[in-house]
Formats: sequence, structure tokens, C-alpha cells
Amino acid sequence: MGFVDFDESREFDMIPLGRVAVDFNPVDYYKPLSESTTFKKYLGGSPANIAVGLARLGKKVGFIARVSDDQMGDFVTNFFQKEGIDVSHITRCTNGEKLGLTFTEILSETESSILMYRDRIADLQLSVDDIDEEYIKRTKALLISGTALAQSPSREAALKALAFAKRNGVKVIFDIDYRPYNWKNADEIAIYYSTVAGQSDIILGSREEFDLTEALIEPGRTDEQTAAYWHKMGAKIVVIKHGKEGSTAYTDDGRDYSIRPFPVKLLKSFGGGDGYASAFLYGLLEGWDIMDALEFGSASAAMLVASHACSQDMPSAEAVKEFIAKEKAEYGDMVARV
Repeated sequence: MGFVDFDESREFDMIPLGRVAVDFNPVDYYKPLSESTTFKKYLGGSPANIAVGLARLGKKVGFIARVSDDQMGDFVTNFFQKEGIDVSHITRCTNGEKLGLTFTEILSETESSILMYRDRIADLQLSVDDIDEEYIKRTKALLISGTALAQSPSREAALKALAFAKRNGVKVIFDIDYRPYNWKNADEIAIYYSTVAGQSDIILGSREEFDLTEALIEPGRTDEQTAAYWHKMGAKIVVIKHGKEGSTAYTDDGRDYSIRPFPVKLLKSFGGGDGYASAFLYGLLEGWDIMDALEFGSASAAMLVASHACSQDMPSAEAVKEFIAKEKAEYGDMVARV
């Protein structure tokens, strides 16, 4: 029996809500963005990447979002459809809002940055009118991305979806996914993050993201204090990530499970988090042991930071298993486990 009991009668395994964007990753990388001239276009945005990751792993996925009513909106919607993701609740904007554009800078294997264009952005136009209770009833889990809470009307739409999920026994996953754009101040971040975290079954975030979430509650907590607090609020699993130092999943029975990154030759330092989330959540949906789910997530993350794209390079379940077997053959069975 897993720590989170999903309703197996539901049609969808997961419905993420939030940001859909377009990523432009440089082909002529390892130089400043100002000197890059050639880029490849990919679907982007953390919840969108997670949706693709889950679909590649064989899960039935829906999505709730607003996208632009133009060729870029066509691009991301068509990409979702080709991946088998349900797009019936992806709505087009009506006032000219555009998809967010992300230009990535890959200076080295370990140093990357992002240039974002987020004015009058499509994903933050998600409205309470776009939230359909009947659609949410059809899924085992709803994933809310923290960026959906950055502005109205998207934040109200996310909170409405959260209320419908709670009313209908749908598990709630909160991927804190902090990005500085569109927020007005730190208090605003803490208020909305803590509101959603307090009603979530699974919370995923870095130490820095949990610090933002807890800024108005009790600053300066340790990981153990953070996990204990959110367990008291009702969370079953709290995952705290520390980048290259690995991550730990804390369960509401007082236990913790830690994982290290798999050794891999890096191409870039971004994209791993979405691969980690999709593969870890896949393991939970499959009813796996926590350590096996963490290992699967860590492997997917390693594969993503070694590749050029995020969404486009999300691996299949078989590819992740082959990667783990190869790493263990080379480095030993405990290569990623602490």
C-alpha cells in the first residue's frame, strides 16, 4: 500500500494546471546568450513538461490552461495532442495575450540562465470560468504549479480547481515551481504558496522554495521541521530538493528517504526538475516503494540535464529502466541511493 491512495476508477492519472510556454534553447551553446544565433524551439513550462513526461511514461494525462490564439498556441496544443494529452480544457485567449517565451543561456555544463518574456501572458489569463468540476472529477490527481498563483485571474482559477479536487477526493500535488516573474512581493508569494501547500497531499520544492512558502509562518526551518509542519497540515509526502546534493522525501509516518543524482555528463543545468517530478509521480501512481520512485525520478532528471531539450527529450519508462541498469552496472547498485 502506498502513502497516497489514488482512486483507480478515475479516467485520468493526472491533470496538471498552469504554465504552458515556448522554450528556445541555443544550438550554439557554451557562450553568452548575446552571442548565440541559432535556437531550437520546444514546448516549455514546468507543468507542461511534467504532463509530457507522464504521457511518455504511459500515463493518461489531461491539462487545464490558457494559451495564445495564434501559431504558437497551435504549436503547443498540437504537441500535446501528438503526445496523447487531452486538450479539451486548454482554452484560447481572446484579448491578444501571448505565450511566454523562454530563451535559455547555456554557458557551461553547470551554469545556465533564463531570459523570460512574461508581459500580458496567456497562462495567467486562466479564469474561474475555465475550471470544470466534472473534468476534475475524472482524474486521480490534480497538479498545481506555483506560477499559476502569481497573478489574477489565474490564482483564483487555481484555488477553484483546488476546492473542486478536495470536494471530490482528487489528490492534490503542489509543485512549488518558484519563478520571480509576475510576483509583486514576498508576502504575496508566502500567502498563496502556503494556502495551496496546506491543502496538498504531495508537495515538491527546493529548500529555497519552502523558505518562500514558510516566510510568514516560521522562517529558518530545517528540512525536518518543514516536513513535520506540512505533515501536520495533511500532506502525505513532502519532497525537499537540494540540487546536486540530492533530495529527500519525508513521509507522514515520520520516515525519510534520500537519493543522490546519478553521475552523468551534463549538457545543461536546467530541465532535470521536471523530469524528476514526472518520473517520481509515475512511480507513486504505479504504487511503488518510495525509494524506487525516487530512484526513477533521479534517473529521469539525469537524462534530462544530459540532453538539449526538456519536453522533447522526456524518456519512456523503458528508457529510464535501461539507464538505471547501465548506471548500476558501471557504478554499483547503490550509485544513487544514500
